Amino acid sequence: MAAPRPLSRFWEWGKNIVCVGRNYADHAKEMQSALPSEPLLFLKPSTAYVPDGSAILMPPYSSNLHHELELGVVMGRRSRAVPEAAAMDYVAGYALCLDMTARDVQDECKKKGLPWTLAKSFTASCPVSAFVPKERIPDPHNLKLWLRVNGELRQEGETASMIFSIPYIISYVSKIMTLEEGDIILTGTPKGVGPVKENDEIQAGIHGVVSMRFKVEKPEY
Repeated sequence: MAAPRPLSRFWEWGKNIVCVGRNYADHAKEMQSALPSEPLLFLKPSTAYVPDGSAILMPPYSSNLHHELELGVVMGRRSRAVPEAAAMDYVAGYALCLDMTARDVQDECKKKGLPWTLAKSFTASCPVSAFVPKERIPDPHNLKLWLRVNGELRQEGETASMIFSIPYIISYVSKIMTLEEGDIILTGTPKGVGPVKENDEIQAGIHGVVSMRFKVEKPEY
């Protein structure tokens, strides 16, 4: 019998990265976007994961890479059509995540009505912190997130400001696609997204819980 896969290293074997867009009103306003009536979903491949301390690679076809700070919800078991009232029973824990976005590419995709894959799903587009067990975060809707670039505070937000709650998101997503153990849902970003360039250092954290650090690099190809 195969040894159980440790959730503490979910990024090594988790299959799906499901992302929620425009889940903070201040960010939607910042991006001049309408507030959604249902969660706006997009996907990243598992090769988008970057563990704490590794390099964020700039996509060679973009000249405007942005950081987006997000709380990630790590699923603890298979979830299909989960009722909202039971959704938190399926959560194993959390991680702080960055949804790295090629903003210039995304803008072009929006103009042409194209999917966001090129802008959101490139290699190393999902940096993640260490896994935080569910027991360490009694209320995921009462967290303060922060991000600094080269020591300058860029993003600061509270998960209480989410438009759609975590149980609602889990229930909504699980009615569309089956979620597996080790999958993660990124729950949206607060305002303050902005550009990074080669050799920038990004530090981010959940106040009092976890922090992480990355350096931005250009790939060798």
